[in-house]
Amino acid sequence: MRGSPGVPEEGAFVSLGPDQRSVFETAATALFEECVAHDGLPVDDERIGSGGKDSEAFALLSSLGLLTLDETGSRWMPVDPSIVQAQVVSPLGQQGADLIAESANWAKAFQGLSQAWRRAPEALRGPFAELRGDAIAPYIASVVADASEELLTAQPQTGRAVEQLSDAIEREVGALRRGVSMRTLYQHAARRSVATSKYVATVTAEGAQVRTLDEFFNRLIVVDRRIAIVPGREHSVVLAVREPSLIAYLVDIFERSWERARPFANRETPLMRDILAEQRAMTIRMLIGGHADPSGAARLGVSPRTYAGYVSDLKQEFDVESRFQLGYAMGRAGITGRDQPVADPAPVPDTEN
Repeated sequence: MRGSPGVPEEGAFVSLGPDQRSVFETAATALFEECVAHDGLPVDDERIGSGGKDSEAFALLSSLGLLTLDETGSRWMPVDPSIVQAQVVSPLGQQGADLIAESANWAKAFQGLSQAWRRAPEALRGPFAELRGDAIAPYIASVVADASEELLTAQPQTGRAVEQLSDAIEREVGALRRGVSMRTLYQHAARRSVATSKYVATVTAEGAQVRTLDEFFNRLIVVDRRIAIVPGREHSVVLAVREPSLIAYLVDIFERSWERARPFANRETPLMRDILAEQRAMTIRMLIGGHADPSGAARLGVSPRTYAGYVSDLKQEFDVESRFQLGYAMGRAGITGRDQPVADPAPVPDTEN
């Protein structure tokens, strides 16, 4: 009966995907229910013939084996869906498992190529490489996976999504367990983030060191002091740097900031008092510098609402009502935000965490 009116051509709907499932869930389901209610459909029903309004739904049902011809060949009869389901779903599940396994094999194959590329002479690889969008995360995961000695990271804002922190935990814990040392800098505001605190607890338990600072350079990752990853000028663009002199410069900036930073896990009252004083001084510098609230908040790594609270606290401290009055009062008092710098903390041993 294949090829006759109302019968799908051989090979129809060989591939099942979202489009076919959409038809199945709507028109095909309604047509099947009608077949069940009326004990089948006549083969000459105009709705299921070529160009009929239910022709697509009928072709899908018959190709899946949910409709079959009766012994007389005059009527399409419904088939128990539980019998057909295994024939459709099981192969799709196996196909998915095969694709996952194959993707893992391809990832291993590319990892070998990536390692060879990173071992190539600098002249071949070049000192800089620009990465965009979806290419960024796999590249970072790859270079961290190849780390053998040291990871230096700086995260100036607290706005890392929970899924980003989850990915970071997986790759960084793996590196720590291979014996790689790791130091991470956050801004003081990161102490307010529950997700960040959980991340810090996890990596410090594996031997990482984490400190916070009032303000420092932008996001940075340095792997074994041979590759540095820094933000590009555009959003969702990063630059991979292999130039040794520039990497040494970035590491020097990191080290200077690290020496001034405060241990994340230390919650002693004197330390927290110093951190609050540094945030207050930073807010004053933002106001004196004429930074708008969104800019000042970003520099401190806090929300605009929190930043506005800092400014409100300063107004109360100087007993004024407006920002103009606040600026005048601070000017008369000679307040600059740098007037009484907090002494650098004593060196913290590696066992701090």
